[in-house]
Amino acid sequence: MSESQQAVTDMETRLTEDDHQSLRLWLRMLSCSNRIENEIRSRLRAEFGITLPRFDLMAQLERYPDGLRMGELSRRMMVTGGNVTGITDQLEQEGLVQRVIDTNDRRVYSVRLTPAGRKVFSKMAAVHEEWIAELLGGLPAQDKTQLYALLSRLKQQLPS
Repeated sequence: MSESQQAVTDMETRLTEDDHQSLRLWLRMLSCSNRIENEIRSRLRAEFGITLPRFDLMAQLERYPDGLRMGELSRRMMVTGGNVTGITDQLEQEGLVQRVIDTNDRRVYSVRLTPAGRKVFSKMAAVHEEWIAELLGGLPAQDKTQLYALLSRLKQQLPS
């Protein structure tokens, strides 16, 4: 766990009932999200030798067989264009993605999974789904449904 992630977890444990309820809730959600993300990062590295950002980029491309432009990938992943370029370069060298020039604008290109990339991602995605089910398996289905509905209400009232 990184120092900043540890600080958030520690901050939550120091909260008291006197602290604002919204602050306590936000830190609890952040703590849960960080713990899940850290576990998934660790498992992806151990099982597949891949980082979470590389997995995330491949997940975006899996949903769009015709590919996505670099700027769109950057927006969807909420990272800089430089980060997307670096990840794409690595995945391209491994034959998992390819850059394709846009037929309408030859200055622009899209990135898409290669057949090998689709095959590799398909295996990783199935295992990833099992891990998420395992990590959230301690909650009864009714609680998951309720939590999902509550978080949906929260998301709707937040600025985009």
